[in-house]
Amino acid sequence: MSRPRELSATVDLFPARTPTLPPATHTNSYALGSRDVLLVEPATPYEDEQRAFLEWARSLSSAGRRPIAICATHHHPDHIGGLEVLARELELPVWVHTETKKRLAPSLQRYVARELEDGDALVLDGPIAQSWRVLHTPGHDWGHVCLHEEASGTLVVGDMVASVGTILIAPGDGDMRIYLEQLARLEALSARLALPAHGDPIDEPSLLFRKYIVHRQMREAKVRLALERATAAPGGGAGARAVKTGGVTLDELVSEAYADTPVHLWPLALLSLRSHLDKLAYEGLATQNADLWHAGRAQS
Repeated sequence: MSRPRELSATVDLFPARTPTLPPATHTNSYALGSRDVLLVEPATPYEDEQRAFLEWARSLSSAGRRPIAICATHHHPDHIGGLEVLARELELPVWVHTETKKRLAPSLQRYVARELEDGDALVLDGPIAQSWRVLHTPGHDWGHVCLHEEASGTLVVGDMVASVGTILIAPGDGDMRIYLEQLARLEALSARLALPAHGDPIDEPSLLFRKYIVHRQMREAKVRLALERATAAPGGGAGARAVKTGGVTLDELVSEAYADTPVHLWPLALLSLRSHLDKLAYEGLATQNADLWHAGRAQS
């Protein structure tokens, strides 16, 4: 893996090894700007990788580029593993969304100098002046942000999509309904290049955003069908109204709704399944009773 990679006069990519979910093994950091530089994703917790990151960041000065801040797209460990060391060694302030700051340990919160909000403009002066607009894009994580540079059509997408593997929407941190809404928002930007945290840069990102939406909709349809089959009494006949039985557990549902997924991935699939069910419950299409799930609204 070659690093750093110069993608343009204003964007460099630096992949660093992190404890991320397979098949990904690295998290991409980016240097944005032609003179003032924003370093995105202080990701790696590993000392050898941190040393390499510091060497890269300090080398930017040889090209007349000066890091002014560090930004993390969200609080997951494979995105902030080096926050304390890199901020301290480079003597740079940290910029994160307000919701991300809330989720940082107190020892890390003290490095946060700017709390980002949706619509903020991050202006980077230089021979090629840039203004990166902050997009608050919860769904994968409550404090997740993307950065959009409209003039070049470039979009830093963090963990909204990836060009290697997929994106986990886990209960607690994530919300499937909001995630799909934010994917549609990103699709509508018609960006020309997306910079993900995992994998190579993405040409024609709107096509990938749409692919992700369609895939999640397909999976939701399978979850609904599995739920309806599992909770409908037999013998009702075609067109008959389903009669609720004792309900079905997540383990029972995953074997049907994720039958196309390798069994060793079912522990992760269970998290996605729960997120789909929470979305269906919000929409009145599923009901939870203790550890059991039913199709449709709760019976009065």
